[in-house]
Amino acid sequence: MSRQRSRRVELPPAQENIEKLEKVVNEGNYYGAQQMYKSISARYVSAQRYSEALDILHSGTCIQLSNGQVTCGAELALLFVEILGKGKVPYDEEILERLKKIYMSFPRVALPQHLWDVDDMQQLSESIGSAKTRVEGCSSFLKAAIKWSAENGAGINGSPELHIMLAEYIFSESPEVDMAKVTYHYVKGNNPKKFATTLVSFLGKCYPGEDDLAIARAVLRYLSVGNLRDANILMEEIKTQVESAEVTFPKTELMQFINYLLRTLERDALPLFNMLRANFRPSIEREPAFNEMLDDTAERFFGVQRKNPMGMFGDIFKLMGAE
Repeated sequence: MSRQRSRRVELPPAQENIEKLEKVVNEGNYYGAQQMYKSISARYVSAQRYSEALDILHSGTCIQLSNGQVTCGAELALLFVEILGKGKVPYDEEILERLKKIYMSFPRVALPQHLWDVDDMQQLSESIGSAKTRVEGCSSFLKAAIKWSAENGAGINGSPELHIMLAEYIFSESPEVDMAKVTYHYVKGNNPKKFATTLVSFLGKCYPGEDDLAIARAVLRYLSVGNLRDANILMEEIKTQVESAEVTFPKTELMQFINYLLRTLERDALPLFNMLRANFRPSIEREPAFNEMLDDTAERFFGVQRKNPMGMFGDIFKLMGAE
């Protein structure tokens, strides 16, 4: 016990190490600094001085990312979240701001709108590789932070603000945007108007036939979790924004279905809901996931119990933890 106490006393205030390590980074010795950030912060963790370990890791994460060292910065960002868990730090606004500062430190690099129009294939390959590294690094950090927040006071789905950050970064930095992932995280967030802005931006650069699918996917994802309010806000905001953005709102059968569906869910009208699904089946089946989301919607709004297509075996797999 006395030995442990003396070890704690020997550790200087974190700020001394922060200043020393910043000099190492500024000299361009990124790898050397990285190893020092990890080893020095580990000493503070061993001494249960979690707050100071977090200060060191936060500083190291931000300065490495600010210098374009994405791999180093992302590794330290994950360590920062890991120490939040070890130190049993509760989720609050102060921690959210620190996580946001790390998020804002991840580089943003504009990619050509249509990658395959680039003539220099080597440059294209390097740009795509760098973009993937950035997205993977930021995604890993934010997913870990979301998981930590869900376990420490932010609610079962984790921090909605962190979900929005992740959706924004995937959309803005991915070489080929996966709108299903973007949608998933925006719906877990708390800002349908910001989501509408992202969708309108997507409408202006997507391939033909992707526009109505993206809108329908967003609305149905909200409805599948019982969130009719944000589904309506999203649709109204998209219609408002397309007018000033000089983007055409898709006029397809799928959009007709979505508009009818939103009205139907305002009242207890299961027969009409079923009729809409039958009449618009070809449009709905353009994306396999739509039917599953509509089954969830029927359960949420009308109490319709979902049938397990695998029957008894499906129940057994569920008990075994199979997905």
